[in-house]
Amino acid sequence: MSTIVHSARLVGAETAASGNDAWVRFDDGRVSAIGSGTDWHQQSADAIVDGQGGWLSPGFIDIHGHGGGGASFDDGPVAIRAARDLHRAHGTTRAVISLVTASIDDMVARASMVADLAATDPTILGSHLEGPFLDPGHKGAHTAALLRAPDAASVDRLLEAGRGTIRQVTIAPEIPGADAAIARFVHAGVVVAVGHTDADADTARRAFDAGATLLTHAFNAMPGIHHRAPGPVVAALRDPRVTLEIIADGTHVDPDLIAIAFDAAPDRIALVTDAMAAAGAGDGAYVLGGLRVTVADGVARLDDGGAIAGSTLTQDAALRCVVEAGVAVDAAIRAVTATPARAVGRGDLGTLAVGAIADAVLLDDALRVRRVWVDGV
Repeated sequence: MSTIVHSARLVGAETAASGNDAWVRFDDGRVSAIGSGTDWHQQSADAIVDGQGGWLSPGFIDIHGHGGGGASFDDGPVAIRAARDLHRAHGTTRAVISLVTASIDDMVARASMVADLAATDPTILGSHLEGPFLDPGHKGAHTAALLRAPDAASVDRLLEAGRGTIRQVTIAPEIPGADAAIARFVHAGVVVAVGHTDADADTARRAFDAGATLLTHAFNAMPGIHHRAPGPVVAALRDPRVTLEIIADGTHVDPDLIAIAFDAAPDRIALVTDAMAAAGAGDGAYVLGGLRVTVADGVARLDDGGAIAGSTLTQDAALRCVVEAGVAVDAAIRAVTATPARAVGRGDLGTLAVGAIADAVLLDDALRVRRVWVDGV
């Protein structure tokens, strides 16, 4: 199938096309041509879409989310597909499937299940093990009794179950056995993220030197920035090897601080949803990782203790949040496309360069989704 999208502002392609008259052609699931002006009139295509001066972006990549549309990723293939449908409608064309802390046996089974799905659905980029190797004092919406220190046997079981599809794992680097686990995961090609941690700046730096390259939802579930104790966020901001996840819903992190992070670490901010089942499904009672959650006014909190329990965010809403905070549109779009893709080793995604996979999102002037393409369709 061939498609031409014209009269748009193109982001995410190395091209001379500028202004609001750029055009892109998709053929057989790939970007086949890019231009500007009226050259596209000379071509025929199965579909021709008027961009009406809107933004044409690569498809969004979410490397940290737990569900949506009333469904939780932990609940199996049907739930994953339902949640992915919701997020795809909001521009997220490909995603990593984040799994909440569970027993090692359950996490092995779920990692294997995601591996099966990834084998048949290329829009599923693999799994993210957010636990169980976390600090109990910064557990967030994870069951404290299931948190544990990593050991070689458990790490190897998880890697075997994932069959090369575990994209990232969150580890608190200060817990016993973390150093060996980081080394083992990195050797296996898994991106290690520092998160749910009590680590100080020095401990975070040691983890980054050991191969960790990601900070799980920066500022949340970790020590904050203090003028005499800069903590893991500052360690990550100052390390060019590290990408920082941020949940830009206006609740997890103040938008002004998000704008500062973009200034401090250009092209190293990945906007993630950390969405749970309530995303796109409304307020009410939910369960996340076996814990009861109540969502009120779009904010999810644990019934026991009131901690924030994921979000109800979609990536298009995150994009609007950071642009409203003063971040340039092109920088904000990179934070939902090229940067997260690169962070999990998929530099072939998050771009609309000629030859790239034809995943794209057409946004109007208000950055609301008008059309979504996956593999050019």
